[in-house]
Amino acid sequence: MSSETIRELTIDSDFQQAKEVEDLIVESAETFGYDEEVLFALRLSLEEGLTNAIRHGNGYDKAKRVRIRFLVSPEKIDVYIEDEGKGFDPEKVPDPTTQANLENPSGRGIMLMRAYMSEVIYNETGNELHLVKYSKAG
Repeated sequence: MSSETIRELTIDSDFQQAKEVEDLIVESAETFGYDEEVLFALRLSLEEGLTNAIRHGNGYDKAKRVRIRFLVSPEKIDVYIEDEGKGFDPEKVPDPTTQANLENPSGRGIMLMRAYMSEVIYNETGNELHLVKYSKAG
């Protein structure tokens, strides 16, 4: 990501502010002509990622913030979502598709993001999520 074109925002652990950021990033993608399928994938993944940062990362703590950095270009959409929580190991989240976990709501967001985005990467601590969606041409 080239530093001069990255947009950076910091929000409170607040779902309304998260929705506004989600709308801003999706609208940015629309201006580059991304199709409805990509916009759906992006919106769903942003909602899951931001919700996880507020709910699980920051524990709904209004004193904690969520930092979002993003770059939308014709080739790809890059989004980083960082919370102030202690982090987690995404590999230890139970598989929501196994019989034992079908009724457990945990873990579905990560599974959905992995299904809809080109790349879903967590930092070593587990408190920063990097979402990438490549354009069909890229």
